[in-house]
This record gives sequence, C-alpha cells and structure tokens, in this order.
Amino acid sequence: MTTPCPDAIRSVLIVGGGTAGWMTAAALAHAMPRGLAITLVESDAIGTVGVGEATIPPIRLFNQTLGIDEAEFLSETKGSFKLGIEFVGWGREGHRYFHPFGTHGKSFDLVAVHQHWLAAGGNDSGIAFDDLSMAWGAGRHGRFAAPMADPRSVASTFDYAYHFDAGLYAAFLRRYAEARGVVRVEGKIAAHDLEGARGHVASVTLERGDILEADLFIDCSGFRGLLIEEALGTGYEDWTHWLPCDRAVAAPCVTGGDGLTPYTRSTARAAGWQWRIPLQHRTGNGYVYCSRHISDDEAAATLMTNLDGEALGEPRFLRFTTGRRKLMWNRNVIAIGLSSGFMEPLESTSIHLIQAGIAKLLAYFPTRRFEPEAIDEYNRVAITEYERIRDFLILHYKLTERTDAPLWRECAAMPIPDTLAMRIAHFRAAGRLVARDMDLFGPASWAAVHIGQFNMPEGLDPLLAYGDPAQSRAFIGRLAGAIGQMAQSMPSHADWLGKIGAIA
Repeated sequence: MTTPCPDAIRSVLIVGGGTAGWMTAAALAHAMPRGLAITLVESDAIGTVGVGEATIPPIRLFNQTLGIDEAEFLSETKGSFKLGIEFVGWGREGHRYFHPFGTHGKSFDLVAVHQHWLAAGGNDSGIAFDDLSMAWGAGRHGRFAAPMADPRSVASTFDYAYHFDAGLYAAFLRRYAEARGVVRVEGKIAAHDLEGARGHVASVTLERGDILEADLFIDCSGFRGLLIEEALGTGYEDWTHWLPCDRAVAAPCVTGGDGLTPYTRSTARAAGWQWRIPLQHRTGNGYVYCSRHISDDEAAATLMTNLDGEALGEPRFLRFTTGRRKLMWNRNVIAIGLSSGFMEPLESTSIHLIQAGIAKLLAYFPTRRFEPEAIDEYNRVAITEYERIRDFLILHYKLTERTDAPLWRECAAMPIPDTLAMRIAHFRAAGRLVARDMDLFGPASWAAVHIGQFNMPEGLDPLLAYGDPAQSRAFIGRLAGAIGQMAQSMPSHADWLGKIGAIA
C-alpha cells in the first residue's frame, strides 16, 4: 500500500488577487480538496490591470475542469462568445482579414485547404480565404451556435472562446475558491524574509505587522513581481526590440457600431493598434502603442475619438515591457500571470498564460524537497511556450506592407528570431506550415495571418502536381457554399445568449 508523501506541501500562499490569483486559488482548491492550506493575500487599495477581457478556446477547458456552468459563468461575468479576431489595417491600410478559432473547412485529401484555395487561384478564384472558415461565416453575420458534434458537418469545424469582464471573473472565482476553503487575507505586503540555508522565501510581512508563512509561494503580484523579482532577483528578458509597443490606454464605452459581435477586433493605428471587445453591458476598448512614436495624450485622444459609443469612464494608462522572467519558477516561488512576463494582448493570450502556468503547477507540483528536475522542466516548458507565442505575435508586425508611419516601416525591416524567419520562408516557398512542439497556435492560425497579411506562396505543395485544379476549384466552391448556408441557419449571437440563459 502506498503511503502519503511525508514531504508533501502543506501550505501555499498566493501573493496577489485579480484574475491570476483567483484562477490559481480556484484551481488548487479544486485539485486538492483536503490537506493543503491555501491562503491568498491581496489589498483592495491596489488596483488590478483588468483590461484582459478576451480569451482563446482553452479557457473552456479550465472552466469545465472546475465544473463551472457556461451559462452561469457568462451571466455572472456579463460575457459573450468569441469566434476569433478580425484584423483591420494590419497588412495594408483598410484591408481586413479574420483569424478564426477552428479550421478553414476540412480537407478531403492529404492537401491542406489553403493549398486547394491557392491552386484554385487564391484571391482570383472569386472566393476569399476567410469565406472558407465557419467561424467567420457565422461571425460576419453576428450569428452564433455551439459547434456540432457530427464531424461530417461544416458546423463541427469551428471553436470558440469568450469575452468577459475580468474583474467580475475574478470575483466569481473568489466565491468559488472561498466556498472550498481558500482563506483571503486583506493587506499590503511590506517585507519578505528568506531562509538562510536555501534562500527560499520563508514568509511575508504585512504593513500592519502580520507574518504569513508557507511552504510554497505563488507570485501573482503583477508587473512588480514582488517575490519572483524583488525578493529573488530572477531577472527579465526584454523583447521590445521585436514587439515595440510599451504602453496602453483603455476606456469602456456604450455598445454601438456593430453591436454585440461574436469576435474581437484589432485595428492598426499609426503607432500601434486598438482593441474592441464587446460585452453584454459595455464594449471594452484600448490602444496599445509605442511611446517612441506617440505621446500619452495623443494616444488617449486617438482612442476616445474611435469609440463605438459614449465613453463610460476616463482613459486608464498602463506601462509594460514585453518579455518574460528568466525563470518562472525560482526556488520556492512560482510566478503566474503578469509577474511571469507580458505579451501584448494582440492574440488574447494573457489569461491563457495564467491558465498554462496553473496547468504546469499542477503537473509538476513539488514536495518540500523542491526537486530540481521538476523546477527545470517547468521552466523549460514555460519558456518554450512564451517563445512560441512571441514568434506568432511578431509575425503580425513583420508581415506588414504599410509604409505610412515610422512604426510600421521599422517593423517590416526589423531582424526577427531565426525560429520565425524559418517559418515565414517555408510558407513563402510552397505554402507549407511548420509545426513545433508546444505551439499554442496551430496551422489554421498561421495560415490566416500569412495569407491575411500577403505572405503569398511562390509555389504550391508538390502533391498538387498530381491532382486536378478543377477539383480544387469545385472543392472550395462547395465548402464556401456550405458555410454560407449553415451560417444563415444559426441564431443571432444575442438570441443564443438568451436561449441558454446567459444574459445577465
């Protein structure tokens, strides 16, 4: 009979609340229902970033694992559905394309759908590449329904995520976690104490004098990195030479314009880009920009003059340095969320990186011995995940043909990581998509950006030399027609939210 581990972690202290802290607390409480004391310390006087309101499909797995009902979650967070991201003005001024969740149709042979589209003439075929995506077929008409389980249906080829109010999500998860025994402590941390032998964090001291001890510390303190950086001096790898935006200004507004669209929109501006995220009660907006090319006042003015409706608050500013900690797990401290690094929200990865950190925490959960093998593997995987996402974000900036502003000219000309240069070259040569371990974004995502931003292949997959171009033309025609018909049969986004009881 196996006996319980005598060196098991008995206490965890989560430093910081917000989305990262309460997602971590909820996941630990669910995974370890007894024998682990989970404490979260946060201060109501310290604000959270709170601008991450768009997600990608893996968030559904997180909620499902915790047993969270989708309709209740959407109602409590005033959420909506998300089928992907529309990019406006990224490749060229005024041009639009869609990055869908799911695939572009489903191949009928060994050749990818985008290759058949290219063989049929590409843009000259009379069918836009976006029209081969069920996610865009529904999204462009403001429609939504759950994907079908039948793999023969084109309605099985898309996926979805959510838009939601991040502050309400944190509050929702706080209720979940506290109901399962998580203890919240109110207060600001004034100091920390390190062990003499291993240099581990032994405790933190609050301003009022309380001392909080734990075996394991989870740093969810945001950009400050109160433990991972201030206590342990872990170091930071700066990526702004590839991703030059270093500030953001955000402001919500009354929903207007296109209304409750089931997708996020990213619109390129002269010095960065603007997000639009539709929720049930408002629309979230922000301008992510490079401070070398625009002042804070000018950025705020640009944002406020490009809102769908009346502003519901004053502009809020955020400064950041894109990059990552040199280690996400150092000694007995694991950084999760913004304390581990920052990726601008271009592809809605902020909340996913929290989720990924939690998944690795559970997969490599330590004992009080803090085995170096687990720590090393956690860091290897985490760093690889960050670098894969980094390359995908850089792709958007590198593949611009805009010459109207200094930022875009600089990005088009900048050197890029070899890992990304290789992928761009492969696609440009023959439309081939190179997949790597721990890619968060799959072939359909890369194809959407390559084609959407005019990195058109000079040749085709050699397998197409053995096929009939007429078959390719017929295939994409049938696929686009099926998507159009299915989209027309779907209810509106708002009607679907009402149908499942998700309206707040």
